[in-house]
Amino acid sequence: MSIRYRLCRATDLEDETARGFEVGQGRSRVLVFVGRHDGTLFAYENRCPHIGTPLDLTPDWFFTVDGRYLLCATHGAMFEPIGGLCVRGPCRGDRLRSVPFGVDADGMVWVAP
Repeated sequence: MSIRYRLCRATDLEDETARGFEVGQGRSRVLVFVGRHDGTLFAYENRCPHIGTPLDLTPDWFFTVDGRYLLCATHGAMFEPIGGLCVRGPCRGDRLRSVPFGVDADGMVWVAP
């Protein structure tokens, strides 16, 4: 069974918001983010497929100003929030790496990277 990390309450994630977290230790350390778009929760590794940098240079700033796309702050790539497809930028056609997640009986979002 994989390790699950409880991150935040699902109700803390409003539409068009996301929060970043560091889970694991040492070689198992992974940066992830969870968010909500149009009522749907999602979870991704916080790593741009282009050069591997985290998407957020400012903590927890993952969405474009209009809330339509996830944005890589390093070079402006834009990703669909649901599915993680890059629709604009140098990694167009690539996807963010999804992370297994769920919501437990207490309403906490968990990930199992």
